[in-house]
Amino acid sequence: MTNRKQKASQSVKGMHDILPEDQPYWNFILKKGKTLLEDYGFGRIDTPIVEYSDIFLRTLGEGTDIIDKEIYRFKTKGGDDVSLRPEFTASIARAYIEHGMQNLPQPVKLYTFGPVFRHDQPQAGRYRQFHNLDAEIIGDDSAATDAELIFILYRLFEYLGFKELTVKINNIGDKLCRPEYVKALKDYYRNKVKKLCPVCQNRFKTNILRVLDCAEANCKEIIQGAPQILDFLDENCKHHLKLVLEFLDEINVPYILDPYLVRGLDYYTRTVFEVWTEESSETQLQLASGGRYDRLIEQLGGHKTPASGWGLGVDRVVLMMKQLNLPVDEKQIKPKVFLAQLGDLGKKKSLLLFEEFRKAGIPIHATVGRDSIKSQLRIAGKLGVRFTLIMGQKEALEKMVILRDMESSVQETVPLEVIVQEVKKRLREK
Repeated sequence: MTNRKQKASQSVKGMHDILPEDQPYWNFILKKGKTLLEDYGFGRIDTPIVEYSDIFLRTLGEGTDIIDKEIYRFKTKGGDDVSLRPEFTASIARAYIEHGMQNLPQPVKLYTFGPVFRHDQPQAGRYRQFHNLDAEIIGDDSAATDAELIFILYRLFEYLGFKELTVKINNIGDKLCRPEYVKALKDYYRNKVKKLCPVCQNRFKTNILRVLDCAEANCKEIIQGAPQILDFLDENCKHHLKLVLEFLDEINVPYILDPYLVRGLDYYTRTVFEVWTEESSETQLQLASGGRYDRLIEQLGGHKTPASGWGLGVDRVVLMMKQLNLPVDEKQIKPKVFLAQLGDLGKKKSLLLFEEFRKAGIPIHATVGRDSIKSQLRIAGKLGVRFTLIMGQKEALEKMVILRDMESSVQETVPLEVIVQEVKKRLREK
């Protein structure tokens, strides 16, 4: 029973509350992201939190951590096999097909924000419910599109106050050249399987590319001698990579070419990238990632349609902004007036009076549930308001209100019908 009571007063493991003091960070990130993306022609789309499981099973790939261990999958009462979305791209691709967006002028630029779910092991910056800001460009296969997405992402981080970030980039080929690389990778690891961690031993059988994602020290050491995908790219993929890098050079986005970067999802083709905090930071975190996925729409039953996109982990970005003491220029409007009330009639009249001040654009604060005038005046003092209005039973009946100057402590009674204009006039004079 004790355990049940404890759980009733705790959030579920891997989930977390976003408290009022953290909201300015979230508002700041979303405001900057929305403005930047819409300036670049992206329109907002919101997809359901729950999707048919097949959408993710067909696109994310066997042997990926998401499908093997992390997806929240369940049956509905009607017997449907559904999952909480573990990412946005597959859902947006499904919406693109379902709503006939292929008939719109191409490319279609979409962005979204919301919670996604993965049954991962919670740690710093990693939650089971986390929030992504996601951007996708569907219907364009050019290197310029990949560069544009990276450029927008990098600029967004600059607008948020980040000074130094590491952009890692690679080209993982396509269905024409990747099979030869996969074969070479298997040949390299064949005699080293027993030295791999248990997870990578299984990945060797199911999805060899995932071995390159491993963060285990021994596996990372073995990776250093593995074949590099860059040596196996065909001419088209090499040319695409060359153009992306030339674009990034031209638009002054610093990058590191990482030949072992593969990303953790099967739908990626050609360009993949990640944005990390600098290595010298207290906690190095991957803040955003993305890439090209030219086969995804087709895998879900649509026409062959090239696409590219990224996802930004808002929870992690907030964590790093706080660690780095990055300022948030969300202007908190401080109240200039406090409304104190006494008795039921005073409280009833105060609600309408509060609304009059709000409509007049005068920042006002009140604590309607409190009865003690001393405690209310104490709150007004802490808020640093210029005036306090006091509405009691007597004032309510006489249609008056007490106006208290918080600097001089002088009080006077003012008719209700002119109090808004009187306060506005006195605030202008100060």
